[in-house]
Amino acid sequence: MTVNALYRDDFYLSTAEAMVTAIHEDGGIELDQTCFYATSGGQPGDTGFLERGDGSRIMLGQTKHGPIKDIIIHVPLEGEPLPIVGEKLVLHVDWPRRYKLMRMHTACHLLSVVCSYPITGAAVGEEESRVDFDMSETIDKDEVTARMMALVNENHPVFVQWITDEELIANPGIVKSKNVRPPMGLGRVSLVCIGEDSAVDSQPCGGTHVSETQEVGAIYIAKIEKKGKENRRFRIRFGTPADEN
Repeated sequence: MTVNALYRDDFYLSTAEAMVTAIHEDGGIELDQTCFYATSGGQPGDTGFLERGDGSRIMLGQTKHGPIKDIIIHVPLEGEPLPIVGEKLVLHVDWPRRYKLMRMHTACHLLSVVCSYPITGAAVGEEESRVDFDMSETIDKDEVTARMMALVNENHPVFVQWITDEELIANPGIVKSKNVRPPMGLGRVSLVCIGEDSAVDSQPCGGTHVSETQEVGAIYIAKIEKKGKENRRFRIRFGTPADEN
């Protein structure tokens, strides 16, 4: 059943009411709507719990997509009880974890502004993220850190604009990733924009983000690894280079 993915329009929504629409044989739970982000585009799915009418909790280990993007499956931890179809629940996202991922995902976008090379891969993590670029040049990680922190401290707004699938197809140049398809197939595509009038950046992305760059906080490039003749992997961490010591 098609789900109303509430997080697409409100990244800061951490709780919501929903009704169970299906239970899979493996225990996966489908709901009529959800604020839980499903694993996609290098960002892990949300964890948290579903609160039942009697106040008991169903703890979730992951949130993932089904065979199509319109299906979102909430996967309980092993041994957790299962609700019944038609049961009403209150959803609670693990907000501290989600917020870290939001900050990190936005940091990855800032890195792609500083390093304007095609992206060949990425993975968002709670403490460290990586972005791979199609590049052969040597670049100083401290210089990259300084330029990223300048964007953080300038406190640019971060917001979403929506375009149609057809508009994206007609403007392929806005896609920075070489290997990952933008989130298409729902009739509209979200552009994550940074800066007034998207002056800093604009790129298709279905992940969750903070509302201004200042929220990212202190970040730095911990390492730049050579992964082939024309591939460089940048590792982003929270904190400062001094934390490495």
